[in-house]
Amino acid sequence: MGSTQVALAFIGGMGHMEMLIIGGIAVLLFGNRLPSVARSMGRSLTEFKKGMSSVTDEWNDAVKSEPYDSIPHDDREAPSAGAFVPPDAEHNDDRGASI
Repeated sequence: MGSTQVALAFIGGMGHMEMLIIGGIAVLLFGNRLPSVARSMGRSLTEFKKGMSSVTDEWNDAVKSEPYDSIPHDDREAPSAGAFVPPDAEHNDDRGASI
C-alpha cells in the first residue's frame, strides 16, 4: 500500500483527494457541530476499544484457567451401554433387505 493511501475495510484505498472531498462534505453537513461530533465519535471509539479489551482479557483468563481434570466431579460413574454384540447371520430375518 502506498504512503498516499489509507486502507479502510469498508472503503478500500483512499488517496488524499478523496479524504479532502469527504472532509468537505462533513463540514457542509455538520458545520459548527463538527468538533462535538468528532469528540463524540472519539469517545465512542475509546469505549468500544475498552469493551473489546475487557472481552479479550476475560477470554484469555478463561483459556488459561484450570484444566478440566482439576475441577471436582460427581463421584457417580457415567451409565454404560454395555458391549456391542453383532447380530448372527442365521438370525437375520431379512428386515430392511432391498429387492
